[in-house]
Amino acid sequence: MPKNYTYTDAGVNREQRHESKKALQTLQKTYKFSRFGPIMHLPFSNVFPLSKDTYLDLTIEGVGTKVLLAQLAGKYDTIGIDAVAMAVNDVIRSGATPLAISDNIHAQASNPKLVKEWLEGVARGAEMAECPVVSGEIGDVAEIINGIAEGAGFDMIVAAIGQVAKHQIITGASIKPDDPIIGLPSSGLHSNGITLARKILLKQWGGKHEPHDKPEPLDREIITEMLEPTRIYVKPLLKAAETARIKAAVHITGDGYLKFNNLTAFSSGIGFEFSNFRPQPVFSLIQRTALELGYTITDEEMFRTFNMGWGFAIIVSKTDQEKAITALEKAGVQPELIGKVTDKQRIEVHYGNKSLVLA
Repeated sequence: MPKNYTYTDAGVNREQRHESKKALQTLQKTYKFSRFGPIMHLPFSNVFPLSKDTYLDLTIEGVGTKVLLAQLAGKYDTIGIDAVAMAVNDVIRSGATPLAISDNIHAQASNPKLVKEWLEGVARGAEMAECPVVSGEIGDVAEIINGIAEGAGFDMIVAAIGQVAKHQIITGASIKPDDPIIGLPSSGLHSNGITLARKILLKQWGGKHEPHDKPEPLDREIITEMLEPTRIYVKPLLKAAETARIKAAVHITGDGYLKFNNLTAFSSGIGFEFSNFRPQPVFSLIQRTALELGYTITDEEMFRTFNMGWGFAIIVSKTDQEKAITALEKAGVQPELIGKVTDKQRIEVHYGNKSLVLA
């Protein structure tokens, strides 16, 4: 019987990560230095006041081991899009408009050709987010960074800051059973679950395929599929917020649909039910390839790790559902109703002919 293979088996211990995050409480003693009033705690971040009616959201994010895929492919001009996306997509969860971006690249060596390609991606991502890159740093740290391509090891971090009026902050409050959950399509893996995907799909890390293989059901090389940049949701989210009251905005990244649990501390007595999934072929390829290697990745583990086709979601009231969908469509995305809020205080997923309980 195949052995269950989890994100922990791949090297990312979800429970340990959650335990380690308790240390963040140590930083709360610094909140007293907020110059213009109390810091506001939100489901996925904190915002701090700049004035009585204006708040700032400062986020910093990276792309994790997706940098290894760039090195394996020898392709460095899109990974910056991922880095920008991870930061600005987090900023907009509070309703904030991104104002500026700063990048930080730690490199094995600041090769001029590589630096140019890295920054080309950052610039493209910033253009998609309509946000200037106002600062950055590249550090040569060969003793720390050692990638899989000779002299090309790097890590990429992007910080973004956004501004939001106090009355427009998306707080996660007042979510009620039967509120619709609207999904915005992902472009594929995005930048999460990459460690698990690499170790199943690619021979470089013990998986099955060479990077330029084109296994069914993919219609392109596997490395190209895995490097597809993370989609940026800034314009559609802000457009929807102009016409509908968004109760919650969720960037579906690490922990997949477990992310929605964060909302239960802000709206009591709720759960979530999802019933609309058409994940890109790469997700079924991961499960199928795992079986061929003698492992089973359960559907539950897939939904706890990957976006499974939806990269971002918003929750609105039923009365705002059509307004939100129309605004999102006008902004160029293809939103769909993917689920609803329930009173069951758990996260349920209906996928194929299965009903899964994630938490």
